[in-house]
Amino acid sequence: MPIRCITFDLDDTLWDCMPVIERAERVFHDWLTVHFPRIATRYDYPAMVAHRKEWFAQYPELHHDLTTLRKRWLAQLAREEGYDEGLVEPGFRVFWEARNQVALYDDVLDTLDRLKGRYVLGAITNGNADVHHIGIGGYFDFFVTAARAGAAKPHPDIFTAALDEAGTAARETLHVGDDPVRDVIGAARVGMHTLWVNPQELPAPEGCTPDGEVRSVGEVVPWVNGRRNALRAKVEG
Repeated sequence: MPIRCITFDLDDTLWDCMPVIERAERVFHDWLTVHFPRIATRYDYPAMVAHRKEWFAQYPELHHDLTTLRKRWLAQLAREEGYDEGLVEPGFRVFWEARNQVALYDDVLDTLDRLKGRYVLGAITNGNADVHHIGIGGYFDFFVTAARAGAAKPHPDIFTAALDEAGTAARETLHVGDDPVRDVIGAARVGMHTLWVNPQELPAPEGCTPDGEVRSVGEVVPWVNGRRNALRAKVEG
């Protein structure tokens, strides 16, 4: 059956995530230094990041909702140093604004331009990046987050939520992502086709059998076209 819908992971598929998060954490820490100095004095930048990671690890039930998790951590920071929780919303906004200042990989916009209008396009993310705030929301017909779906990849619920948004069957839908477990295995479990973005050409872990493998998002269109042409030739033959 031909592909009618293509969904994309965001972090580390459309941009390099780690530098974005590191910069956002530093911007937030600089903000704390000015507005809530007792927290910044107690936790320098490395200590703050370590504290955040340790605190997040205590609440795996919230790992699908990083916004709520971060806001609760901010409230904890405030209480520790005798501040009220008035820092939570502005503090989160400082981090979130910086977290959405991403540098798209070079081939992303061209790829989305070539796919837009030919396929239903969606984005599926475990994180709290926002395609509309980033400025690429116009390419996507729908956008599903783990927080909204109530489950994070590789859980099937986030993929079935995307299929509901798309109005397509799993066998008509291709998911493109960099993570062999969260993206490839997760999407395959609900019957979606999968394309693994694997720039380092890493070996596939056990259970990861994508329908295709590419080194960058720029190779998605040729791969999809090749698959479509192969299907057409099979039908006509």
